[in-house]
Amino acid sequence: MSFFVADIKPILRLFLAEGRRALFVGAVLSAATVTAGVALLGLSGWFITATSLAGLSAAAAMTFDVFAPAAGIRLLAVVRTAARYGERLATHDATLGVLAALRERLFRGFAEPGAARALAHRPARLLFRLTGDIDALDSLYLRILVPAAVAIGATLTASVVLGLMHPPFGLCFGLFLAGAGLGLPLIAGRVARKPARRRAHGIEALRSRTIDLVAGQTDLLMAGRLKAQRSAIADADSYAAQADDRLNRVETGLTFGFGLVSTLLLTASLLTVAALAETKAISAPVAALGLLVAFAAVEPFAALRRGALELGRTLLAAKRIAPRLAVADETQPPATPLPGHAFSLAGVSAFHENSAVPALEDIDLVLKQGERLAVIGSSGAGKSSVLALLSRELPASAGSVAAMRATLLTQRTELFEDSLRGNLLLANPDASEDRLREALAAAGLLADIEAMPKGIDTRLGECGLGLSGGQSRRLALARLFLRDTPLWLLDEPTEGLDGATARDVLSQLSLMAAGRSLVIATHIRREAAVADRIAVIEGGRISEVSRRGEAAFEKALDRLRSD
Repeated sequence: MSFFVADIKPILRLFLAEGRRALFVGAVLSAATVTAGVALLGLSGWFITATSLAGLSAAAAMTFDVFAPAAGIRLLAVVRTAARYGERLATHDATLGVLAALRERLFRGFAEPGAARALAHRPARLLFRLTGDIDALDSLYLRILVPAAVAIGATLTASVVLGLMHPPFGLCFGLFLAGAGLGLPLIAGRVARKPARRRAHGIEALRSRTIDLVAGQTDLLMAGRLKAQRSAIADADSYAAQADDRLNRVETGLTFGFGLVSTLLLTASLLTVAALAETKAISAPVAALGLLVAFAAVEPFAALRRGALELGRTLLAAKRIAPRLAVADETQPPATPLPGHAFSLAGVSAFHENSAVPALEDIDLVLKQGERLAVIGSSGAGKSSVLALLSRELPASAGSVAAMRATLLTQRTELFEDSLRGNLLLANPDASEDRLREALAAAGLLADIEAMPKGIDTRLGECGLGLSGGQSRRLALARLFLRDTPLWLLDEPTEGLDGATARDVLSQLSLMAAGRSLVIATHIRREAAVADRIAVIEGGRISEVSRRGEAAFEKALDRLRSD
């Protein structure tokens, strides 16, 4: 039980924070539905039996009141129907609302520093967390918590009713029903936990491998790996199918167990009320009421069957999601640099995730406002790590980091299957039409976009399909121009562009960066030439810093690749 509480506690806290009242109303209406059903069945049995017995005697038939029980039955039927309808609305609305809030919190958690970079290696994981894992959590309220609470309430109600007939009978009935009715789902939940986890892992692998096949079929074909990828997909499907088969067996066993418990309990109840009626302790109508109340009290426990099977999947989803939900709450505000400085690094060391070798070691570097710095070095020397550190994508393990708000232009242009306008508004959702056009003009892309049939509302395909490499880079540049931050971080901004396009991009970039500080990670001469200072990084350490006009500055430029 401790593992259940530990895994589910953060999710329950969020459920209560987002929809406490709606969840409570849904649970109350669920209890009202079951209680009204138990009362309806019991009263109907009493009424039918009492009416039959009253009909045996003319005097009894004349004095028997049929109106009050009939009215009670109608009232309970209306209450049960209305409560059922309200319960469906309340519980599903509350659950969907909480899951929507949970998706937002999870997405924000994955947007925290370091998370996006880690997910770039396994994007299918984010997809599964936002879809499969979140969907699995709807079972927590709808199929586990509410049915359990309702079943316990029905047991208490039936125990009280039967206890009024015969106290030992009511006590024994309640203890046996609660013990068996809750014990069987708990046992089934523990047995089903492992296959449920395997099924979740299998489906995740199946999805990710299928996505890899569709997205990378050209590369797989060229490498002769199509057959191997199809085999990997078949293996994932077989793994999930085996888990499904195991879950079906557990469900069959649980169904048999519930049937056996129900049969034993109802048989015992029938014999007990018959014995009580024979000794005149209760009347025949009351005996019918007791038997039907016992029958109705067993029914709510059947709703726990599905929840027990999905308990493992729900706990796995909660365990995988909960840590990321806590990230946003624990994020510390960044330190602010001294006046007149864009950033300052003092004795900074940093490690990439799951790496024992430092990406940066003992870095001391300062940049004043309005200055432009080029960071150069061989591949893997730590250039991009410096940008990740300043953009807070890479946390420092030692030293102090103080930096102004920054915008990072990554080496790879990330465009989405949306309109050109939608891709631009990612940088500034409040940007006006004129502001968007100004940014496109500054990036040298406005003429190309105006020549398109739908202009700025032209839709792009996956990963920006529909634009050339140069146009995609210019669109990313326009998005950068929409970010009004004092520090711009550029990771090889013209890599992959032809010389003429690259020079034009750098010209526009220098013009728009007036008054801002720039940090450019590069190994190309034309990009470093716009800088005021050059920092050489080797093996994660700054080996040299030179300023324009110094011999070392020209020497550093000569080390770089020409246009």
